[in-house]
Amino acid sequence: MGYKTKQREYLLEFLQSCGGRHVTVAELVRHLQDSGTPVGTATVYRNLEQLVSEGLVRKYLLDEKSGACYQYMDGAVHLCQEHFHLKCTRCGRLFHVGCDYLNTLGEHLLEHHGFVVDHTKTVLYGTCAECSAQQQQQQHTEKPE
Repeated sequence: MGYKTKQREYLLEFLQSCGGRHVTVAELVRHLQDSGTPVGTATVYRNLEQLVSEGLVRKYLLDEKSGACYQYMDGAVHLCQEHFHLKCTRCGRLFHVGCDYLNTLGEHLLEHHGFVVDHTKTVLYGTCAECSAQQQQQQHTEKPE
């Protein structure tokens, strides 16, 4: 069990307030600065690694280009083992997707190919609805009349 410091408490409170959303270290540092409790990046990493080792937080490494992101587990160890993730290549947000259709894909791969999908590492890349709408709006405003 790690030390119960104020920094750790602030980090844990913020992660809990995010629910199941994935959070980056940059977001954590920015939130703490904005809320008047600045914590150094090294301290954030150290506390996060401790929380990960205690099973309170889950760490995700999505690809070689992106930094890790973290999620408060809320006692639900199976949370990310039962669904796919979508990552927006424009804004970088990561979404949990509980979808019966995608689940049938996993079932198909097992049944027909003997392949078990690891949902904790399954990420589909593309553009989220918000970024798609912004992109379409930009294209409409840039078109000459």
